[in-house]
Amino acid sequence: MIGDGRDTTGKLGKVTAFLREHPAPVTYGIIALCCGVFVLSPASGFNPTYGTGARLLTEQTAYFDRWGVVPAELFTGSARAALTPLTALFVHGSWLHLLGNMLFLYVFGAMAEERMGRVQYALFYLITGYLALFAYALAHADSDQSLVGASGAISAVLGAFLYLFPGARVTSLFPFLLFLPLRFPAWVVLPFWVALQWAAAGQDTQGPAVAYLAHLVGFSLGFLYAWVRYRGRAKVEATHATATEGDSQP
Repeated sequence: MIGDGRDTTGKLGKVTAFLREHPAPVTYGIIALCCGVFVLSPASGFNPTYGTGARLLTEQTAYFDRWGVVPAELFTGSARAALTPLTALFVHGSWLHLLGNMLFLYVFGAMAEERMGRVQYALFYLITGYLALFAYALAHADSDQSLVGASGAISAVLGAFLYLFPGARVTSLFPFLLFLPLRFPAWVVLPFWVALQWAAAGQDTQGPAVAYLAHLVGFSLGFLYAWVRYRGRAKVEATHATATEGDSQP
């Protein structure tokens, strides 16, 4: 996600100005919490209390199984398991996983939070994230692989953003175009991202390393919520944003 924050006239980009003038405590709080949880967890490898080598791998597996969603356990009636689609939203499996998710949340979350309001946005994030992971678990009910990450909730933010700010200019880097930065409206970039998730989800038969189905469910929930909640109201004036398209997973 690379951009200079300036429009084609050389003026400071509207999103940059927006982020400076409108603090987004919920979005930034979620980012800080996810980063803090990751650094302290065995997944980061920074906490010496978890050891190294084989012991660290064992601790990581136990950590993901405890706080992540394990579909085969979710529907057993356990109260602890029922909470895991919520706790999993703040757990990430690697630095790349964490940074990719937080980058998308930083770019798209602040404007969505400002539009919805802090309390409504916080509830929206948690509920849609829970439902996205729950839907994934339901589709892979026999899987014993743990699922972690905020991608379902962030996908919901993308869906809401598409409805609320369809004309926002998004600078994207496409690997198949040699990472040439191109600027398109959100209504072009985000549906293209959804198409990529759909294509990948169609090849998912055993439960993927990346939960594409959770992305699709989250995005759909976010868009539908924004459509129902804000339908008939004046759309916010199109703004400029920067984002990466390609292998980075929201």
